[in-house]
Amino acid sequence: MRTEAPLLAPVFRSDGQARLLSALLLTGDELSVTDVAKSAALAYPTAHREVARLLDAGILSERQVGRTRLIRANNESPLVQPLREILRIVTGPLVILADELAGIDGIESAFLYGSFAARMRGDGGPSPHDVDVMVLGEPDVDAVYEACMRVETAVHRPVNPTILTTEEFGAPSGFLDSVRSGPAVAVIGELPWQ
Repeated sequence: MRTEAPLLAPVFRSDGQARLLSALLLTGDELSVTDVAKSAALAYPTAHREVARLLDAGILSERQVGRTRLIRANNESPLVQPLREILRIVTGPLVILADELAGIDGIESAFLYGSFAARMRGDGGPSPHDVDVMVLGEPDVDAVYEACMRVETAVHRPVNPTILTTEEFGAPSGFLDSVRSGPAVAVIGELPWQ
């Protein structure tokens, strides 16, 4: 099945390819093909084909550990650093926010909403100017804002956190009704209305 090029960066063949590259190039992790498929939310055969293409292009490298193939970015390739920069802007808000927010206690869930989430979900429109993130729970507010500032620097877009308790998120509100009915992408945990 052919997938569309991602709206945030049509330079990639598919949204799956962009997610796969993000899993390897933005985190610096070394992953098995099975773990790459899981991180990129791809079927194993699709991930296997993409990894083979990217290995052939020299963008990824691999090493064998027993029967397991471990895949990582090939930092010797002149393409890796420019790809990292593009990916930071395109998928970085999701990948880097997940990493930053995971270390903060008291977060029950977090998700992207607004225009950035809409483009990630495939809804058309102009390129988003900022990233809206909803954080639910009772985290250290300063820690959340500091994490968002670090992400903002990395992704070259303002990152706007809204921090609410789960009870506050469930309250009637025009703004929250709009958030709950609009496009969203989970960063930590599940989307609270699913």
